[in-house]
Amino acid sequence: MRVVGDDIEAGVYPILKALEMAREQGLDLVEIAPNVDPPVCKIVDYGKFLYEQKKKAKEIKAKAAKIVVKDIRFGPHTDDHDFNFKKNHAIKFLQEGCKVKAYVFFRGREIVFKVQGEILLLRFANELEEWGKAEQLPTLEGKKMLMLIGPRKK
Repeated sequence: MRVVGDDIEAGVYPILKALEMAREQGLDLVEIAPNVDPPVCKIVDYGKFLYEQKKKAKEIKAKAAKIVVKDIRFGPHTDDHDFNFKKNHAIKFLQEGCKVKAYVFFRGREIVFKVQGEILLLRFANELEEWGKAEQLPTLEGKKMLMLIGPRKK
């Protein structure tokens, strides 16, 4: 196996010789790349090695983008003033980088107005075209008609 480390001469050694070298330094022999020929091992303190791996994983997780989804609820008979009010909120959310889940909620017999709900959501997406794009077109799920709008890339 190929052995690497800080205070040793890197090279290919038998397993017993590599373990002996690690014991002499009071450190551990850690296999780093098992799928190569010959496998690569490193002489390090195993506790410190695990700590550094956790630290790297934490940094990667912190840099990952967190997607926030904001809900905006309409009724099938939403008036123009209410529509514009909710549209302005959606513009603010999209500018912050959040996704917007707009839905029309049908109560009772209002389900017969599903065409009106679809028109409302398509109009909503059309007016937000400058700030976001529709990722999912209106779909009926139970008593809700959903639509997902994501922010535009800058």
